[in-house]
Amino acid sequence: NASDLPPCEFGIVATKSMYTRAAIEASAHAFAGGAVASVQNGVGNEEIIAEHVERVIRGTTFPAGRVLEPGVVHMDTRGDTWLGPCEPRPASMEAVTRLAEAITAGGMNTKALRDARGAQWTKLIFNASTNPLGALTRLTHGRVCELPETRRLITGLVDEGKAVADALGITLDSDPDELVDHAAKVAYDHRASMLQDVLAERATEVDALNGGIVRFGAEQGVPTPLNEAIAALIKGLEYSWQQPQ
Repeated sequence: NASDLPPCEFGIVATKSMYTRAAIEASAHAFAGGAVASVQNGVGNEEIIAEHVERVIRGTTFPAGRVLEPGVVHMDTRGDTWLGPCEPRPASMEAVTRLAEAITAGGMNTKALRDARGAQWTKLIFNASTNPLGALTRLTHGRVCELPETRRLITGLVDEGKAVADALGITLDSDPDELVDHAAKVAYDHRASMLQDVLAERATEVDALNGGIVRFGAEQGVPTPLNEAIAALIKGLEYSWQQPQ
């Protein structure tokens, strides 16, 4: 019961993006004197958290895995984690550094950054260009990337995301297109989280991924037709589960 949580120095929100509001509304009382970090997919989560707590940390984490059974998770790929203060209610850099050191000590390499938007948008663009294609085709990451037609579509989605990030003044940590090829080698058989959701007929995070790129693109006057189309297709797929058989 979240209402029983004692006062905490740090909180980490790792839910699916559609559950961010419910999670922080139920637990915000525990962090009145602390800071809360989001390590979720997509964009928009930190803004929701900031409605309920005073000190917010922007987080991005790259490890990928899957649930084998309740309480047992298989890590498909390792990866770094990045943390940084998040406007409009940033935690102090000292607090960000302490949390990064604690997570690193626990076995996940974590870096404290003054501006973590580059890491967040690098992963956002990577996820938005690969996860939905895996979900729509039922292919693993490696197989999506080895088919020329889907690989070209990935590049188109990446280019739109990069254009939006550039309009926002965000410098990406690395080229998402190169990350796609790297992941195809080290995580060839990985099923994207959105594919896992689709196979289980669960709601996806498309609103926080492609939907986020579309929203920011509209605000900046950057067209994102491919991301709009992909978001619409995923929404249609979700809608199909609600129809009578």
